[in-house]
Amino acid sequence: MFYYLLKYVLLGPLLRTVFHPRIEGLEHVPASGPAIVAGNHLSFSDHFLMPAILKRRITFLAKAEYFTGPGLKGRLTAAFFRSAGQIPVDRSGKEAGRAAIREGLGVLREGELLGIYPEGTRSHDGRLYKGKIGVAVMALKAGVPVVPCAMIGTFEAQPPGRVVPHMYPVTIRFGKPLDFSRYAGLENEKAVLRAVTDEIMYAILSLSGQEYVDRYAAVVKAEQAEAKGEKERRFPRSPLG
Repeated sequence: MFYYLLKYVLLGPLLRTVFHPRIEGLEHVPASGPAIVAGNHLSFSDHFLMPAILKRRITFLAKAEYFTGPGLKGRLTAAFFRSAGQIPVDRSGKEAGRAAIREGLGVLREGELLGIYPEGTRSHDGRLYKGKIGVAVMALKAGVPVVPCAMIGTFEAQPPGRVVPHMYPVTIRFGKPLDFSRYAGLENEKAVLRAVTDEIMYAILSLSGQEYVDRYAAVVKAEQAEAKGEKERRFPRSPLG
């Protein structure tokens, strides 16, 4: 109930006013039945813009940190994300990955739309990074189509670290559903999972026009944070500025 209140009354109209999103290819999203919508992830706003423009309800797998914040703000944030149809996922370790897949398959078994960002985290520089194979596992196990989606302009509207978004033109572009039924029964084959994931990422890339990086975004982020920390240790700032 609260999901639709957010979508049509509270949040949806506000998002449309701020971003004026241009929607392309919405007819590619199945009108009924289970399907995965796999998109790039450029901004915090992505979580809400796509649900605001889709005719159907969509459930996203969201990082657990959104649900475990301290104090009143943390509780309100967690309540908001749950009301918006987000499922918390612990992203640390192999068991966490299996838990995310179980949650996603549960959504698909209910005949619903599942939203997922194969990169696993937001892009910190606007580029498209290598996809993780969880999306392929779910697509093959559930036997459902994957609709590629590109968010364009959300990085400029609300880059990492910015709380209040700029008023910037945004395009949400959906591609034709990808059918992987030819791989039925091969969901445990690593080479197949990698091929399926790469096909999904290529479809997203074709829609978004981003620069592609054949590395995981989380690894690149960690390397950059480590390099920054090392630089600060070697060249500490003077207390006088």
